[in-house]
Amino acid sequence: MEKPPSIRVTNLCRQFGRVHAVQSVNFTVHQGEVVGFLGPNGAGKSTVMRILSGIMPATSGSAWVGGVSVARDPHMVKRKIGYMPENNPLPDDMRVVEYLRFRARLKEVPGRKIRETVQEAMEICDLARTARRKIIGTLSKGFRQRVGIADALLGKPEVIIMDEPTIGLDPHQIQGIRKLIDNLRGKLTVVLSSHILPEIERSCDRVIVINRGRIVAAGTSQELRDEFLPGNRFLIEVAGAAEMVGLTLNQSGIDAAIIDEVAAPNGRKKLTLRVESEGTDGASLLRVLGQSKDFSLMSLAHSEPTLEEIFLAATKRSWEETIDEKPDGDLPELDEPEEAVESPPPTRP
Repeated sequence: MEKPPSIRVTNLCRQFGRVHAVQSVNFTVHQGEVVGFLGPNGAGKSTVMRILSGIMPATSGSAWVGGVSVARDPHMVKRKIGYMPENNPLPDDMRVVEYLRFRARLKEVPGRKIRETVQEAMEICDLARTARRKIIGTLSKGFRQRVGIADALLGKPEVIIMDEPTIGLDPHQIQGIRKLIDNLRGKLTVVLSSHILPEIERSCDRVIVINRGRIVAAGTSQELRDEFLPGNRFLIEVAGAAEMVGLTLNQSGIDAAIIDEVAAPNGRKKLTLRVESEGTDGASLLRVLGQSKDFSLMSLAHSEPTLEEIFLAATKRSWEETIDEKPDGDLPELDEPEEAVESPPPTRP
């Protein structure tokens, strides 16, 4: 029998009074994947994570973690999930090892296995040698985040959910958290949110973008590039009549447009080209642009759109698609969220 996905969310909604924080969210995360959850502030990321963790009920829709319904058996789901919230509340007056042993008891780790379980979590998070006996209140932000991740790992959960694990960290600390996440790849399912988009791109197998409570994009970085920013991109530097670059390419039969222009030293211009013509590579551009008498080509390099550009394009499209919809003020007000309504998961052969 095929194993169920680690996370399956179907038509998930969460309403606070007249405000729809999450609207008809659908996504699946498979076992061993590292998935990034992106969105502007207030987009609904933390709400979805809290619902998945059993901390907050959904208004409607359904969510399963490891084949277990979050609404029907939240206690079992909490055993399957290690959750690290954004603010990562930790007691300042406890030592690292004392706190983790305390948390292991709360998570019902058998008494004879607590020492071994805590030691393993500390070793994974590089705490065993450097911070084992230190008081948490004396730790740097980076080490506090490591303690939070070690806490999430206790009890051998199937899924780790981390809300902004790198917030407030310096580049060295971020690199350490990235290595830690890489070590979990394939062993556990990891869902993390972050505003540091390059870190999401480096660490995650797939990306889910949420805006205004809706999933507006999902896929690998390459799939999102193909959907939201198609065509090849090239960075060129020219001296002379930079405005003639686009005309020169179009006259040669290459469908290209200048999408960005920046001044460079000595009166030169750095241009970003979007080339739609299939089969057009750097050599083709070099042959055409290198023969122009209106300008001199100084440099040419292929460029991939960044995840930040993809994120901006995806959220911009979602705003444009929903601009004519009724505002939340027209929705009926609910005094209290209703019990989540679920259908049983489909039977599998």
